[in-house]
Amino acid sequence: MYDPTRLAALVAVAEAGSITRAAARLGYTAPALSQQLAKLEREAGAALLVRHHRGARLTAAGELLAGRARRVLDEMDQARHELARLAGLSGGRLRVGTFTTAGIHLLPPVLSAFRRAHPDVELSVRDYEPPSGVAAVASGEVDLALTHAYEPAAPDPMPAGVSVEPLLVEELVLISAVGHMLSEGTGPLPVTELAGRPLISSAPGHPPRRGVERALAEAGATPAVVCESPGYALVCALVSAALGVAVVPEMVAAMSPAPVAVRRLEPASFRRTISVVHRGGRDTSAATTLRALLRGGFGRSAAP
Repeated sequence: MYDPTRLAALVAVAEAGSITRAAARLGYTAPALSQQLAKLEREAGAALLVRHHRGARLTAAGELLAGRARRVLDEMDQARHELARLAGLSGGRLRVGTFTTAGIHLLPPVLSAFRRAHPDVELSVRDYEPPSGVAAVASGEVDLALTHAYEPAAPDPMPAGVSVEPLLVEELVLISAVGHMLSEGTGPLPVTELAGRPLISSAPGHPPRRGVERALAEAGATPAVVCESPGYALVCALVSAALGVAVVPEMVAAMSPAPVAVRRLEPASFRRTISVVHRGGRDTSAATTLRALLRGGFGRSAAP
């Protein structure tokens, strides 16, 4: 039996012609997608891809399996659609809250799968910078919302009637300008090596980041630029311009529009957990269905 998510990864590479472009479409990082494809090749007992400097192409075995996979995935989508009609998902609406990183890189393929299976459900998406999405679920403004929490930090209590389900845990990594001296090593960088280094301080007043900022300060990292925006595109641009280094989620580093070098930190206790918050037993059928899709879609990208 082949894992459907790996079959979907193969089809995405066939259509995109590149592992990097396929990873962006599916919400993977490129290394995570390569791992899934390697597992599929082991399952198939044959090489499925040939990588080259412009991307990747399928072997004859890959073309054969991708053709079959398309039919299997189409049948699964049709089955979800028919089951939804039986479950009463042939109408109504679903209001989803998200934050920018997840909204750009992870949520779209999940919503696309939901729309294919349930085309009659009216979808709306709103942007909330965490932890605002939690309050939006509690007030009934949205049916569910994606949020995040950083470590080290004390977890915020959930309002009454709101449940939280972790979906993905990712490490925080160091980003620096390409060629920066801290990018030259191959192993994890001890956090103490940041002492005295110019740091892009990312939204130090932002509640989810406060614990991380405090830990970096205790390690001796010196703020060189204080970036008050919780959005990471500006942080990456400042780092790329060699104004300092920054500590960001690995997904942000992988998807940075500006060129940056990436290095893991030691100890690996700096993390971000992305979760979905919802109304538990009061969830609609549409919200419950989307949560299941989120578990499958985000699980592909999860790192231990």
